[in-house]
Amino acid sequence: MADKKIKNVFRQGAISSEFIGDSIAKHQTKTSIGAHNIFLGQVRADVIDDKTVSAIEYTAYEDMANAKFHEIREAAFEKFELTCMHIYHSLGTVKAGEICLFVFVSSPRRKVVFKALEFIVEAIKADVPVFGKEIFEDESHQWKVNH
Repeated sequence: MADKKIKNVFRQGAISSEFIGDSIAKHQTKTSIGAHNIFLGQVRADVIDDKTVSAIEYTAYEDMANAKFHEIREAAFEKFELTCMHIYHSLGTVKAGEICLFVFVSSPRRKVVFKALEFIVEAIKADVPVFGKEIFEDESHQWKVNH
């Protein structure tokens, strides 16, 4: 896997339910898979200082971020018995309630997908240079702080 090409994981705007459904459907022909697990990150309408988040505008150092996503992918394939893995992250504006991160893992065995997915999502949150600017209903904004 180490010589695989670095993929661009970014999609402009929200990740649609149709895109997610199509991604799942494409795996029905892969009959060695026994389990899938999916993480969907959704923009929350947090209330901060009495103001409600209406959207997040995502930006990234794209080359650096794609390289980091690739490292996470390679580490997950090394650590877990995975058949497939797909990661997609939004750039641009994603409204509250919309999907901004889609991680999809597949394996012959169910226990593997639970452990792998947690490993991948935690690594993404900790290591990938993607930044979110919270946009409030009054159109003011601030950089998002991850907790």
